[in-house]
Amino acid sequence: MGLTLRDRTNGHDDRVAGFAATWVDREIAGCEFRDARLGKRFRTLLERIGSDIGQSIPFVCQDWANTKAAYRFLANHRVSEADILSGHFQSTRERVAAANDLVLVLHDTTEFTYQRDRPELIGITKCITNSKRDLAGNPRMYTACGILMHSSLAITTAGLPLGLCAVKFWTRDKFKGTAALKRKINPTRVPIEKKESIRWLENLKQSTELLDDPGRCIHIGDRESDIYELFCTAQEVGTHFLVRTCVDRLAGDGDHTVADEMDVTSVKGLHRIEVRDDKGDLEEAILEIRYRRIRILPPVGKQKRYPALTLTVIHAQEQKTPKNRKKIEWKLLTDLPVQSRKDAIEKLEWYAMRWKIEMFHKILKSGCKAEESRLRTAERLANLISLFCILSWRIFWMTMLNRSTPTALPSAALTETEIELLDHLVKDEAQAASRRKTLSQYLIKIAKLGGYLARANDPPPGNIVMWRGLSRLTDIGLGAAIGARIVGN
Repeated sequence: MGLTLRDRTNGHDDRVAGFAATWVDREIAGCEFRDARLGKRFRTLLERIGSDIGQSIPFVCQDWANTKAAYRFLANHRVSEADILSGHFQSTRERVAAANDLVLVLHDTTEFTYQRDRPELIGITKCITNSKRDLAGNPRMYTACGILMHSSLAITTAGLPLGLCAVKFWTRDKFKGTAALKRKINPTRVPIEKKESIRWLENLKQSTELLDDPGRCIHIGDRESDIYELFCTAQEVGTHFLVRTCVDRLAGDGDHTVADEMDVTSVKGLHRIEVRDDKGDLEEAILEIRYRRIRILPPVGKQKRYPALTLTVIHAQEQKTPKNRKKIEWKLLTDLPVQSRKDAIEKLEWYAMRWKIEMFHKILKSGCKAEESRLRTAERLANLISLFCILSWRIFWMTMLNRSTPTALPSAALTETEIELLDHLVKDEAQAASRRKTLSQYLIKIAKLGGYLARANDPPPGNIVMWRGLSRLTDIGLGAAIGARIVGN
């Protein structure tokens, strides 16, 4: 991650700015704001928040003038999350084009919850029953407010996050009345346009259009994405999908279901994996693999609107019921062909990559502390979280670089100034000093600044030590740059 220098003496000296990271410029080069001044303010805000990830806006801005400018930017009606993320989306497209391989597009929804005196300014997400009771013995209720974000993250089949390619923010107020409508009629008869599920279709279309190579993309989602309209949309735009299914749909001529066909499908092979039980201990699980190409029908109420589809169903079920954890039972649905046990295991491994988008959301909440913001409206929070998305991706990208491409050159992710500073701060061992230096060595150095011990049996550094190390490296670089400026004067 490039360093960002925050000049606590008000204003940026040229020599200090020269130390600033080039990654920010590359990541926002494609941004198009309605006013050039907004673009300049966005760059400054991204640098400052990136230099102290997890800190409040007043802390990173240091004075009232810069803090007020930051708040004005986030509240500006001419600024939207689309403007903030447009440059990052363009960079994602370039990284995907350079990958020259299949791309997994992970989709998931997360909720940001806040406590406010006036929750209506943000939007009410749900009413929660408190464990405490009032004087009459009745359970206390409180209203949770917040916004929801549906994000689409492009990764390589090796697990390297290439960037976001679609993001949607909304509040429950937008779909008010849908729940009441579902109580009156069958939920499958409610038009997709009136449901929150429409976000899955919108993100699939947006990400496919952005990446501009639908045949290379495999869109992956959990059971929430088991939507027939999504399958049809993927077919319309020429892309592929792999989802975990939870609906036992009608199959064949409509006189039986998918489950009926899978019950008579023989086991095509076994697959051994390592899993952790509830105590954190590793153990081996043996999965029985079944797969079958099945003609699947749309819901009864939508059969005039959508065609039947021929899809592949994959079932992976554990042979025995374990004692200290839930039994593994995956039911996947894809438009991709599966002709062998190897093909089925490949699809299972792709779906297992889905946890990476949950890790991305964890960085947003734990690292950037998106839920600790005191901004008062949904629009301002969406703008701030969009900015956090760029920083969270950067942390995640550097963490996974160390695991996926450890032998790459250091310049793939770091500037010359950063490399020199890390060489000075963290000395190489005698054996390592004589070999060609790799990106992995420098990422380990950054992790060490964040508390990583790098012992022989330690796993690769994770996101927490990486963002701690990056913040510390920034502070040290700032001190060195200001010191050099003082000496120069």
